[in-house]
Amino acid sequence: MRRTLALALGLAAVLAAGTATAAHVLRPDDQPQQQIWSTGAEETGKVEAARTTLGYVGTRKDATFRYPGADYVKVHFTRLALLPGDYLTVSRPDGGEIQRYDGKLLEGVTDTVNDLVDGSGGKWAMSITGDTAVVRLHLADDVLGLRGSLAQLGVTVDKVARGMTATERAAKKADDDRKRELARTGREESVCGGDDKTDAVCYKTTDPVMYQRSKAVARLLIKGTELCTAWRVGPDNRMITNHHCFTTDAEAADTEVWFNYSCARCGGYEVFKPTKVWAAHVLSTDKRLDYTLFTVDDFASVQQYGYLQFDVRAPNKGEQVYIPQNPAGEPTAIAASSDSDRQGNCQIVDPAYDGYDTDTDASYYCDTEGGSSGSPVISRVTNKVIALHHFGGCPNSGVRIDEIYQAIGRLL
Repeated sequence: MRRTLALALGLAAVLAAGTATAAHVLRPDDQPQQQIWSTGAEETGKVEAARTTLGYVGTRKDATFRYPGADYVKVHFTRLALLPGDYLTVSRPDGGEIQRYDGKLLEGVTDTVNDLVDGSGGKWAMSITGDTAVVRLHLADDVLGLRGSLAQLGVTVDKVARGMTATERAAKKADDDRKRELARTGREESVCGGDDKTDAVCYKTTDPVMYQRSKAVARLLIKGTELCTAWRVGPDNRMITNHHCFTTDAEAADTEVWFNYSCARCGGYEVFKPTKVWAAHVLSTDKRLDYTLFTVDDFASVQQYGYLQFDVRAPNKGEQVYIPQNPAGEPTAIAASSDSDRQGNCQIVDPAYDGYDTDTDASYYCDTEGGSSGSPVISRVTNKVIALHHFGGCPNSGVRIDEIYQAIGRLL
């Protein structure tokens, strides 16, 4: 029996991003019939080809991937085969954010080294905030005397996902504005009228309770280029988002959860350093009620951001609400005001509205965008969650929490 190496690999696939559509007829008789659709899995980045190898014999030991103006960089490995004691880092150039991947040793028999390094879909690394990621191979002493004979081992980066630049974001916004104009022909966007969402930090002094609740909300980066929103529910390791965002453990393994991704000052784009963890296990998911309940790795690092609670009851018509969210993957914003409501505040329009099934939703005109799917709809009366946002269409709508609680209450 001879010692060989284990290859740390996961499954990943870059999906063509796009908003899933679902036609439904709105229930209220006093409103025109419109089409509604989910607003999640919003595209937030692009995938660039890369052919870079870091190896053990006569090859480079580091590589820099830079995309000026991008807000994150995320590398993908097709090969990650390291000797025990060696490790790989992916970091910002200044070392302010570092992810580490260690080599492992496997006891067993393998026909060839290629059996260890080939035949897998590869693995995404955790993203690095900013426009530059440095990948570096760190070699320990050759205690096993194997380095010279295992030239096939090393690290291969085949592609890189990166965030959009300011120019690309502006082009996307222009396209969104164009779509909004289609409201005149009967198809409305999820921003209802003017966009009344505000940076979460703007409420830090004017409504500290609302601001504090927003901290439990996290941005999801799915498979490197897609977005949703999620939030902690209860004090234990439990988070919730939409079913149409992801549904399996395999998909969770390729989903980053960003806490504290918020603007540092009202109206500014500079953000706090986010705390990033991986989604871990899916505990329950359901298409009809469009929810996925899941856990995260390294839960202790995100407990500081607090949690939200369910308000297990039917919402009331006219009840004022607010929605903390990551619209289009932007830093956390809160929809609390609404120029589509008479009193200027977001409120429940219909507490028994059709979603994927009859009367499963509550509707409102709070402004949301692609990427807001999975956000909590919070009552301003109790500051607890009464719906899980998932549909646009003006009115927009969320699945009622009293419906979801019947399915997952025992898991909380």
